Order: sequence, then C-alpha cells, then structure tokens
Amino acid sequence: MSFNTFGHLFRVTTFGESHGVAIGCVVDGCPPRMPLTEADIQPYLDKRRPGQSRFTTQRREPDQVKILSGVFTDETTGEQVTTGTPIALVIDNVDQRAKDYSEIKDKYRPGHADYTYDAKYGIRDYRGGGRQSARETAMRVAAGAIARKIVPSMTVHGALIQMGPHSIERARWNWDEVERNPFFCPDAEKAKFFEGYLDEIRKRGSSVGAVIEVVADGVPVGLGAPIYGKLDGDLAAALMGINAVKGVEIGAGFAAAALSGED
Repeated sequence: MSFNTFGHLFRVTTFGESHGVAIGCVVDGCPPRMPLTEADIQPYLDKRRPGQSRFTTQRREPDQVKILSGVFTDETTGEQVTTGTPIALVIDNVDQRAKDYSEIKDKYRPGHADYTYDAKYGIRDYRGGGRQSARETAMRVAAGAIARKIVPSMTVHGALIQMGPHSIERARWNWDEVERNPFFCPDAEKAKFFEGYLDEIRKRGSSVGAVIEVVADGVPVGLGAPIYGKLDGDLAAALMGINAVKGVEIGAGFAAAALSGED
C-alpha cells in the first residue's frame, strides 16, 4: 500500500490503524529553529477528540500527542525548536475494543471500504476499519497544527452549513457560535434544530450526510503549479481523501455554470 503521503514542500505521511497500538505521522519540510512543543499541537487535537458529545463516536481516547523526533532544545534560549529534519508524531490508541467488531469479521458493511480492501489486498483489518478508519484524520489535525505555525498570517476556519436537506441561514452566520455547539455550526438556531433532527435519525437506526464550508484567509500568492500541480487540485485531493467525502466545490463550484462572465 502506497499513497500514504500528501504534499510537496510540506509533506505529511500518516500511519497506523484504528485499533492498533498507535497512530502517527511524519512531517517533512518544516523549517529549522521554529518553536514547537506538544502544547502547540494538543489544543487542536482536543477539539477533534472523540466522545465529547452524544453526536460523535463514544470511543474514549485522550489523544495525547508525543513528538518523537525533529526537535531540539536550544541551549541558549532553553526553547524547544525544530531542527529542519522529519518530525515524527504519535498518538497511542487507549480505548481499543477489537472484540466489539467480531460480528463483522466475515461481513462487509455497506458504505465502508471493507470489500474493496479485501478485494485489493486479500486481507483486511476489520477492527474499526483498520487503516480506513476516520481515526487517521487525527494525524492530519496534528500536522495541520504545525503548518499553522509555519504560516502564522494564514487562518483556516470550517463550519457545518448543511445536514441532510436542512441548511443554515447565512444571515445568522456567526463564527463565534462554531465553538459553542457540538456541530461546529455558525447558526445558533439551526444548531439547536440539528440536535433534534439527528436524534430522530439515530432513533431510526439511520444516518445522514452533511456539508462543511472551509474559509482560508491570508493565503500566500503563488501556491501550486500548472498544469497538474494546481492548488485547487491539491486541495480537492486532500479533502477527497477524508473518509466519506464525496464532493468538493471551490468558490461557486457547480453553480458557476449558471453565472455569466460578468459575475
């Protein structure tokens, strides 16, 4: 299995399985002498950490990150800084319950990658999906925390704007609300609606899709390269690599087909 690495100048390789010993990543391309400690990364992992509401997986994982390499304590300042070499990060899997998945050992779950993994490799880790688990995204978050320090003038915000057929009211958009509800929704009224709506979906033993909007400000000019290294293409590839993502729109997206040149 290859294709576990993303990026060009800043490269991230993730590894590990959902119910293995640990998950981790190696970040390559970080400049030297940049202050970096586990405390710089942990707050972002805490936001993602499972089990914080009834609407997320109930798996209990502290998600405490450890920096294994790529940093050194500056003897002059006493500050821990990067050395310019690969930075290895690891998170131990604490809440391992492989036995919970024994019933699907010989069954394929619709909508999961169980069958495709088995067909391609002739073997699959059925414990929580193994490598295909969304737990892998914890390491993307950890790597992203490092990326934020490299380009501090750039900000990235995300918010839930639709669940099933129900969309937020953009007139009520408030970024502060994103941190106040379990859905990271910028519309306080719609967030309350989503609670009841999702409860009903769960009672039926069903599920529903959603739409996330991401806004990046202060992006440096000139990122990407023509023809096959376009920024749009790289962003789409990274986002489509997230579990269950089935569509990415940039700007107006498909709605641009209805716009005129003046628009």
